[in-house]
Amino acid sequence: MTSATAQAQDRGTVPRLSADRVREILIVDDHPLMCDALALTLKISFGLKNVRTARSLAAAVEQIRNQGAPDAVILDLNLPDARGSEGLVTLRRQIPDVPITMISADLENAMISAAMAAGAQGYISKSLGREALVDSLRRMWEGERVTPDGYQPDGDSDEDNARTELARRFASLTPQQMKILRLICQGKANKEISYELSIAEATVKTHITAIMSKINARRRTQAVLLANSVRLFEAG
Repeated sequence: MTSATAQAQDRGTVPRLSADRVREILIVDDHPLMCDALALTLKISFGLKNVRTARSLAAAVEQIRNQGAPDAVILDLNLPDARGSEGLVTLRRQIPDVPITMISADLENAMISAAMAAGAQGYISKSLGREALVDSLRRMWEGERVTPDGYQPDGDSDEDNARTELARRFASLTPQQMKILRLICQGKANKEISYELSIAEATVKTHITAIMSKINARRRTQAVLLANSVRLFEAG
């Protein structure tokens, strides 16, 4: 399958960047062989000297904090500490002006839509051949929003805009609030969250109040539904 569907720059895109100016890339993927093969391909195809790698979302966040932002990011959909669009939402908060490409074997329409709404510059299949991969990345770094062949957008601009706005609200959560929301989505009670995160139950309640305010939810069940609607924690 080749990546061919390019959408015009619109909401959620990052500033236009020439592919020739991409000199440093961060690959976030927990599969060493995939990560190494992708890094080698990028070095050869784009003449890159510095391809950074991270095996988890937490490692990527820490690396960006310590080493600065790369020119572009390639992000695996499923990581040991993040599934679905959580990784994208987290990195978009940290590096809002850096193009992030989501890469996955999951080509489900709903997941692609969620990733694009959360701010991905593109979404590509792990099964792409080298030439198609390089072409897709070059186009993304030139400003196109690229999705796989066969992807069918919902076609409802109002729904797309609402999903994009919701993703922005989730991006406003602090890391601790994101952890608490993840546990809420797992059905954990406040006492269980308190124990798991080693914080006071009163602190959990304070965070939950802030979470509800930021994402405009009135009840826990509504918060879970909103998180699920943008595939925040679960890819499947």
